[in-house]
Amino acid sequence: MPHGLRPIAALALVAVMAATAPADWPCFRGPGARGIAADDERLPSQWTATKNVRWSAALEGRGWSSPIVWGDRVIVTSAIPPAPPEDAKKGLYFGGERPNVADGEIRWVVTCFDAATGMTRWETVIARGPPPGPVHVKNSYASETPVTDGERIYAAFAGVGVVCLDMEGRRLWEHPWQPRTMRAGWGPAASPVLHGDRLYVVNDNEDDSFVAALDTKTGRKIWRAARDEKSNWSTPFVWTTGLRTELVTPGTGKTRSYSLDGSLLWELAGGSAITIATPYAAHGLLYVSSGFVLDRTRPIWAIRPGSAGDLTLPADETTSAAIAWSRDDAAPYNPTTLVYGDELYVLADRGLLACYDARTGEQHYRKERLPEGRAFTASPWAYNGLVFCANEYGETFVVRAGPKFELVHTNLLGEDDMVMASPAIAGGRVFLRTDRRLYCLEQLKPTDSEPPSMAESPRAR
Repeated sequence: MPHGLRPIAALALVAVMAATAPADWPCFRGPGARGIAADDERLPSQWTATKNVRWSAALEGRGWSSPIVWGDRVIVTSAIPPAPPEDAKKGLYFGGERPNVADGEIRWVVTCFDAATGMTRWETVIARGPPPGPVHVKNSYASETPVTDGERIYAAFAGVGVVCLDMEGRRLWEHPWQPRTMRAGWGPAASPVLHGDRLYVVNDNEDDSFVAALDTKTGRKIWRAARDEKSNWSTPFVWTTGLRTELVTPGTGKTRSYSLDGSLLWELAGGSAITIATPYAAHGLLYVSSGFVLDRTRPIWAIRPGSAGDLTLPADETTSAAIAWSRDDAAPYNPTTLVYGDELYVLADRGLLACYDARTGEQHYRKERLPEGRAFTASPWAYNGLVFCANEYGETFVVRAGPKFELVHTNLLGEDDMVMASPAIAGGRVFLRTDRRLYCLEQLKPTDSEPPSMAESPRAR
């Protein structure tokens, strides 16, 4: 397609695709783990702590899990210590290890907010007990994003296990597991995923790594496979193609794909020393990335469906029968990449944005610096022909989608708000979690001049 026509055609294609996208946001990064919402004129491109804020609700404790949305319910998880948690220092730095475990009791909670008003509909205490182990100062005891099928909510917590609630917060079953040691005491973050009547969990750690399938109705273990991996923080992905459905699990040692009965289908070595990003599929390809910030090798792979065996590329090779394209120096560290339209966007932790052709890996632009260049942990998201990149300081940079870099807006929530969680987007609203509050952002009409509702902090019962 001629470059002069690409932006218009690409946005038209996105609009058609988005019009059929589900309205709910049931898991980390939403439908298909893509980070893309259906185009909607109610979704805002600009906001502040008061502008285009429908409501905000105070959050107790700490949790870096993302919110999820089903219908008129917004679900978040938190871990509430007996005393306010230590403030996480914003920015890029080393030395966030906290080897000493705090005293006192933690309450792990799941809270349901009304999507329209921000009022608390219910809150359920999942467990109470001492901290299961140390966590990095920029991690939490509630970093795993829950998932829902509209009938049940499945929440995972390190050192507690998986708990299933109905949509009114009533406990249905639990599948406990013991705390496990994580690299440098950083704590875990991988979220569970759903497919059909099974819930899949990956628990990569220093002691006993595994992947398991649980029955969604009972919590019964269907199968469990040991993994030759140490600590990873990547949420797995269920990849459905015309050939088969498989469970893709990134890892520092190898990215592996399993059949739905737990058999190994393929594996791919060559990642960086730490793997965090989540896989997803677009244009008939699977996108996997591994980009520890201190490594020279930070690969992105675009993998074809139906592969089997060892997919590891020989030295100096970037393609194969199984791999459509790859780049060994392009992956981000914390954020997951984003495919929107024909482009793949890479948001680096240091505030650099790059753009590639999603089908070929051809570079459109690389290392365009967003203002300030501050730390980015949340993954980028997109709608209405725009790409959004939120840094830890509560600033969101809005870039026009397409092969040319164009910064459109800079939005600031407030200097006190720290953003590390990726948002949920549903019903014409953006639900953005900070370390203190849950914000509901919406394109308000000029007549909606009243200040946003500020819901009180919920109290567990």
